[in-house]
Amino acid sequence: MSARYEKGSIVLTSNKHVRDWPEIFAGDEILTTAILDRLLHHVHLVHIDGRSYRLRELDRLLEPQAPGASPPPERGGEIKKT
Repeated sequence: MSARYEKGSIVLTSNKHVRDWPEIFAGDEILTTAILDRLLHHVHLVHIDGRSYRLRELDRLLEPQAPGASPPPERGGEIKKT
């Protein structure tokens, strides 16, 4: 983190809310605060609601299809930039 801080972009994805991050870092709130301080400075947060693309694709592939039928259309999720 320190090597990239204010020198280049970082793309980070998580399925955990920021408030749950201390438990990810072994309950170390000081470490978590330091990491979040750097991550959230100059941040562009994109919050995505909806089912995982991988799980949606799996559902689509598992749906029964008639012989010769085309696959069902993609179902989009909602993307919000906050």
